[in-house]
Amino acid sequence: MDPIAYVNGSFVPLSEAKVSILDRGFLFADGIYEVAAVLDGRLVDNASHLARLQRSVGEIALPLPETLERIQEIQKELVARNQLDSGLVYLEVTRGADAGRDFPFPKGVAPTLVMFTSAKDIINAPNARTGIGVISVPDIRWTRRDIKSVALLAQVLAKQAAAEAGCGEAWLIEDGVVTEGGSSSAFILTQDDVIVTRNNSNAILPGCTRKAVVALAEERQLRVEERPFSVAEALAAKEAFITSASSFVQPVVSIDGKQVGDGKVGPMATRLRELYVDFARATAV
Repeated sequence: MDPIAYVNGSFVPLSEAKVSILDRGFLFADGIYEVAAVLDGRLVDNASHLARLQRSVGEIALPLPETLERIQEIQKELVARNQLDSGLVYLEVTRGADAGRDFPFPKGVAPTLVMFTSAKDIINAPNARTGIGVISVPDIRWTRRDIKSVALLAQVLAKQAAAEAGCGEAWLIEDGVVTEGGSSSAFILTQDDVIVTRNNSNAILPGCTRKAVVALAEERQLRVEERPFSVAEALAAKEAFITSASSFVQPVVSIDGKQVGDGKVGPMATRLRELYVDFARATAV
């Protein structure tokens, strides 16, 4: 069955979903995206994703073509039409298609809004049991990483380097410390059982899953510090892990070919993953 996508007000077969070659998302990466997980046919932590969407478009003066409430309705209908039980809903809004290729914002142009789904068994992902390796690469991105821009070439190059190294993620390094993963937030557990993750700023994307995991940890009186850490500190830690909408909590067992801790999935990452799955199921809409 051909999956169903949403393009500017219409639900269409994915094979027929199209936007103009003059769309500014295609020409300039002038757009914002979000990815929400789906579990048991429901959207996970979607209010957080929609709030981040609204903040991101606001930062680049890009009007949303629909209200947040309507966007969620479309997401839900897309999940239903595709009979999606577990996976992801991708959403992108761009500044639309202009008559030509000119850098300033066009006037009188309607924004483009597209969505599609993809199936993925996030709960039973093998890497959740075995852990992943990461490599460190220089962070060559622009300075407004807090905006969830569709301009992802630096992340593509980083994740390609990770794939070529047989690793599941790349950690981006700037000024000697980890900013975040190519498509995830980075965490370590120190030898003193402190959970450490980078503090929010323009240097990183404010991860929705990261935010929820930090809150879940703090609710259980686990110690959390939001600050930068280096690869050396990560290698000296008990555990390391990443968080994202597409992987929830995923253990990291090696960095640049060197093992973290005993090189096995640790109890803290396992516990936080279980807590997040419970949270996801309890709050999904």
